[in-house]
Parts: sequence; structure tokens; C-alpha cells
Amino acid sequence: MSNLLIVTGLSGAGKTTAVRSLEDLGFFVVDNLPPTLIPKFAELCEQSTMNKIALVVDIRGGEFFDNVFDVLRDLDNKNAAYEILFLEASNETLVRRYKASRRRHPLSGGEILEDIKEERTLLSELRGRANKIIDTSNLTEKQLKTEINSIYGESRSDEDLFITVMSFGYKHGIPLDADLVMDVRFLPNPYYIPELRPLTGNDPKVQQHVCSSEITSEFQDKYAKMVEFLIPHYIKEGKATLMIAIGCTGGMHRSVTLANWLGSLLREKGYKVAVRHRDIKEN
Repeated sequence: MSNLLIVTGLSGAGKTTAVRSLEDLGFFVVDNLPPTLIPKFAELCEQSTMNKIALVVDIRGGEFFDNVFDVLRDLDNKNAAYEILFLEASNETLVRRYKASRRRHPLSGGEILEDIKEERTLLSELRGRANKIIDTSNLTEKQLKTEINSIYGESRSDEDLFITVMSFGYKHGIPLDADLVMDVRFLPNPYYIPELRPLTGNDPKVQQHVCSSEITSEFQDKYAKMVEFLIPHYIKEGKATLMIAIGCTGGMHRSVTLANWLGSLLREKGYKVAVRHRDIKEN
């Protein structure tokens, strides 16, 4: 992990919570630093004994923010070591958060949704350069803090990879921060069994129904081999986190069953794994 972390993202997506979590982890944090000062700050970081420094850069910088891409290219040309953490959330989530807090959007054009869309466009290139993207739409503050701790905590070395296996329902949308997405809607669907419909993939009865199929067994064998093949290569490339998303129609039965199975399998292999079920109430 680089000793310089640039934190950015959409307004209202959780940067304040992320920064507080980083401070708790011992990071020296500078908020709303004008991008033009980043190269000088990076030089100071290289000369400093501090190995955990975070800079918050976003559209609050106004006209100064326009220089951010030139600054990053300058850092790349100088082979400066840095990482970018990008926080985002769905438009609906951001609108809801702004209405609840009664805060003004930094672009303050009057229409909250239009401001959010404009900001998303302005940050699209920066998002593309990010080393880690966290979608906070379905995360509580506690869950976001846990994720920040898992990525940037002291226990992580450059060789560590923290894996999140998430179940989801396609009718609720694909997780924005997923690295690998697997559609398991071809597997037997417990939804059509009246006694199984109200249950979830955390229930042994649902798991038995899904996993008793020969198609499921063959899929598990082939998918496990693919994932086990990929992970060492991600580690070799220095990837810090991996989000594996498994989806079915509603995110209640098949995806939950397979996410639990994959999480257990990867833990048995010695990997650090968290399993999340985005679209069930138990989560």
C-alpha cells in the first residue's frame, strides 16, 4: 500500500465517515486540499517518516479542482506512489441523504438531482483512475467503517487480499463496485416452492433445494476452479480488495446460497473473506 492515499468521490457518499475511520487507523488527513498543492505534498510525504497520509480532494475545491487530472499525470510522470479511494452511491440514495440532512450540494444549482448528475460527470475520469471504489448505497456507517478498516488497517500487508462475496438481486440492480459478477438465475429457484418462498438462502432447506441439482454441483466445481485460478493473479498484481457479486432474480435464495458456499470455500483456503447479502433483511 502506498503511503499517500487520495480520497475523493461524490458528495454525500460517505467521505466524512471514511476520513474519520482513516484517522482512527492513524492516518494524517488533510481535507479539501487544492490539487495544485498535491505534488509538493507528495514530495513532503517522501521525505517524512509518516507512512499513512490521506488527502481529501473533491469538487469543493471549485476552480482549483479543474487541475486535478494534470496534477495526477504529473505524479505519474514522477513515478510518485499513491492510491485513489473513490466513494459513490446511487442517485436515489444521495438525494435521500441530502433531503434528510438539509445540506446544500457543493454545486448548489438548486436541483439536487441535477447537481448530483453533474458532479458524477465531472468525477467520471477520476473514478476511472481509482484503485478502490466503494459504493455506499447499501452500507451503514458502521459497515463502511468496517470496510475501510479491512482495506487500510494495520493488519494488511502488500500481499493481503480482502475478499467480499456479495449476494444481490438483479431486479434491484448490479452492485456498482463489483469486480466479478456471476448470474446464477439458471439454477433451481426455491421461489416457486410455496414452503421455501418466505425463507432465504441462509436456511438449510433452501440450500438443500438449490444444491441438490446436478447443474448446481457442476457449476460449483467449475466456478470454484475459476475463482481459485484468478485470486493468486490478483494478489500478484497488488490488488487490495476483491468484490465477487453473485446475483439471482430477487437476491433472496439462489444468490445467498451460493455466496455462503463460496465464502466458506475461500475461508477454508485461508483467504480473508466477508460475506454480505445486500437484498435480504437479515443483512
